[in-house]
Amino acid sequence: MTQTAQTPSPTPTKRSARRSYTLVVGCVLAGLIALLALVSCFWLPYASDDTSGGRLTGPGQGHLLGTDKLGRDLFTQLMTGSRIAFEAGLGSVLIAAAVGISLGILAAFAQGWLDDTLSAFLDILIAFPTLLLAMLIVAARSATLGSAVLAIGLAQSAVVARLVRILVKRVLAQDYITAARTSGTSWPRTVAGHVLPNIWPTLVVNLALQFGLAVLAEAGLSYLGLGAPPPNASWGRMLQEAQATFTTAPAGALAPGILLVLLVVGVNLIADGLRDTLDPATRRRRA
Repeated sequence: MTQTAQTPSPTPTKRSARRSYTLVVGCVLAGLIALLALVSCFWLPYASDDTSGGRLTGPGQGHLLGTDKLGRDLFTQLMTGSRIAFEAGLGSVLIAAAVGISLGILAAFAQGWLDDTLSAFLDILIAFPTLLLAMLIVAARSATLGSAVLAIGLAQSAVVARLVRILVKRVLAQDYITAARTSGTSWPRTVAGHVLPNIWPTLVVNLALQFGLAVLAEAGLSYLGLGAPPPNASWGRMLQEAQATFTTAPAGALAPGILLVLLVVGVNLIADGLRDTLDPATRRRRA
């Protein structure tokens, strides 16, 4: 009888190393851009509205990446854009988390027609286009970064709420919740002590993904003129302004596009690494 050689499966140590590598690479990519954003809060090579550099000059001559069609320093705009990207991402995620977690827990405890109504409401919000919601909010307010962050955060809150509803309902069905309630533990203490600690690993991963989506959404809104107004240099606005001069000065479009991709990829890698590290179900499935 012949024996068929089988390829040995990766050892747990190798799988753990790959997960750690993913998390480290994501932290490095996102961390470098975060450092750029942090430095921009205290120092910029030039003022954001300084147009003394000459139109469409190349790298060098006092400008690391050259200038745009108005004579503004491109590196200064990239630094400002990195700060705007993190403000948009963090602000949107905070709004989405505050609104989404509250709605999700409420929907999880609802019964009968109220549960059906809240579920239908969340489905409608998820189906509602973010750009259209942003236009409505901008029409009611003005085209500012705050309006864009509010619109993105509200749009993402429905996704967070539906996830929280599913997770909370799953936890409430466990025996230890019944035991806690039987022992006299109040619902607020049950939620704080048993429900939230069991849903936060999956929730953190989802919020990390929402951060990357929020950065992309803000860039899209700024490209349409619905984001931070000039002289704030959002990456989306930089892409819109540089498209007419791409053939003669490609750095104006390539630089913000590359940073946008690196930041989103870095955040997604962090989310993937956190999923493997924090989610027990994923660890068991991949073991």
